[in-house]
Amino acid sequence: MGLLAVQPYVKVQRQIIDGELVSEEEERKIYLYQDRLVTKHREFPIRDISDLSFRKMGDEGGLLYVHTSRGIFSYTVPSSPESFIKAFRVHIKKEYF
Repeated sequence: MGLLAVQPYVKVQRQIIDGELVSEEEERKIYLYQDRLVTKHREFPIRDISDLSFRKMGDEGGLLYVHTSRGIFSYTVPSSPESFIKAFRVHIKKEYF
């Protein structure tokens, strides 16, 4: 099925090295297809997703929440995912809900 939208997100890995807290940021992407939502390590069938929401934190970014039948998964996004959420609601919700 076709790709509908892509949303960048950041995964922060923290570890203690020689007694010092070290943080590494890895840039990743969430892909929205008509039948699934895919991240680097997870894949959610669309039928399992009830909604997407966003909580702004800071000047531009915040947390994107994926509400699923298995719980809520959060992703740190560097910019507003408004167009990504709109793509989900326009193209997906009308077909499944």
